[in-house]
Amino acid sequence: MYVRGVHPIEHLRYVARAHGVDPAALVEETAHALGSMHFDPAGLVVACRRIVERHPFTGPLWWLCASVSTSSEPFEAVWELAQVIRSDRTGAELAAALPDDCDVVTIGDPATIGHGLVRRGDVRVLALDIDHSATSFVRRLERADVDYEPVDAGAAGAATRSAAVVLVEALAMDADNIVVPSGSSTIAAAAAAWETPVWLVAGVGRRLPPEFIAAMLEKRSALAADLDDWSIDVEVIPSRLVTHVVGPHGIMPMGPPAARAECPFAAELLRNVAM
Repeated sequence: MYVRGVHPIEHLRYVARAHGVDPAALVEETAHALGSMHFDPAGLVVACRRIVERHPFTGPLWWLCASVSTSSEPFEAVWELAQVIRSDRTGAELAAALPDDCDVVTIGDPATIGHGLVRRGDVRVLALDIDHSATSFVRRLERADVDYEPVDAGAAGAATRSAAVVLVEALAMDADNIVVPSGSSTIAAAAAAWETPVWLVAGVGRRLPPEFIAAMLEKRSALAADLDDWSIDVEVIPSRLVTHVVGPHGIMPMGPPAARAECPFAAELLRNVAM
């Protein structure tokens, strides 16, 4: 996705318009653009604010922008942060934590979960689909020779009952609320009914200060006032539906330690600006 030979401001506009891109890739693109703004350091915070306004539910962008905005050396920090997300070990930790020869349930096209599953050759993925959202995911599994079974979302109850683990991908989280791709509540709630473990896969940059999560919830509520609730591509689930969290440092029970914020709170990111 990297755009070469483009002015930093145009590069930022390109990133702001991008949709359907892996959050880690968005962070790298944003880091490249922000890192080229030495000519306008005063505009750095405004640029960060615009990015999170255009991608309000992408936790790693809030993590990047909050960390850069509060750093005493922002142009050094931005490259360090890009390297941190590039080196995210969450997929490897997920692969290591999964039981041998188990069935796992997923829904849609979870990028970080996918990184972990392609490392394992002994699991079967029950891949739930909503409106063909899992098409690219199952193709990726197929290319990696991972055993999978496409499952209609209407069979979520049966799938979660028979599986060893249900995997849900986090977009952003704090100790109480988790922002997830739409449809995730289907498998998380069904799993809770059958007491099947629900692992939240939360890569680098997903654990945020509560103020940022509150801003996301407010944004989603505003969208729901104008759109059908089920047509929005993200939803919020309570952390009580999750049993464990898998992150770059391994797996741990869901609780405040597992949701500790990875970045400082930057109030300046919550001020509205014109795009």
